[in-house]
Amino acid sequence: MTKLLFIQASPRKADSESIQIATSYLNALRAKNSDIEVDTLELWDTVLPAFDGEKAAAKMNVIAGRGPDLQQTAWDQVVEIAERFISADRYLFAVPMWNGGIPYRLKHYIDLIHQPGLLWGLDPQTGYYGLLENKHATLVLTSGVYAQGVPAAFGVDYHSTYLRAWLNQAGVTEIDELRFQPSMLTADPAGDLEVANRRAVELGTADRHQVLKPTA
Repeated sequence: MTKLLFIQASPRKADSESIQIATSYLNALRAKNSDIEVDTLELWDTVLPAFDGEKAAAKMNVIAGRGPDLQQTAWDQVVEIAERFISADRYLFAVPMWNGGIPYRLKHYIDLIHQPGLLWGLDPQTGYYGLLENKHATLVLTSGVYAQGVPAAFGVDYHSTYLRAWLNQAGVTEIDELRFQPSMLTADPAGDLEVANRRAVELGTADRHQVLKPTA
């Protein structure tokens, strides 16, 4: 069984183009791969604790090799949230662009789970290294005005670049993208959305990624 974590970063639910396109991809993927188990994480309906002083202190202790110490309870809360992410074999992100970047709710989630000993390690000589292995991610990226290749006056992409840099640092390097950009300035929004959904179905149907299970 392959576990796919479907992370929905838009609060617009069924009205969200990113979620619509991601769902088209997922339906096609599941039609081809009946062994996929889907875990849907709707970030706007999920209670995310603050990454407060206790959690920050625990993180610094872990980096220093001392363990979370007095902040063990706070660290356990972080580990519980991160384990849901770590346990997935595949990731599907539905992410609209907000002010050139990602929605703050997704940033909050990333700041909680992207922790030493969980998603990454640090070598003083060579830098960060990812702890996730044999994972695959699909990014569904939408924006109202920005599109690839437009002048900077229409926006700058800290959206896909941030997500890719974060995933790479965690060890996820196999990444697909589906884009619907822009969604507001296009001459035919409905037609272009239909095209984006068709591309999503094609990518899901043609999926060639093989999740490598650990050997006993």
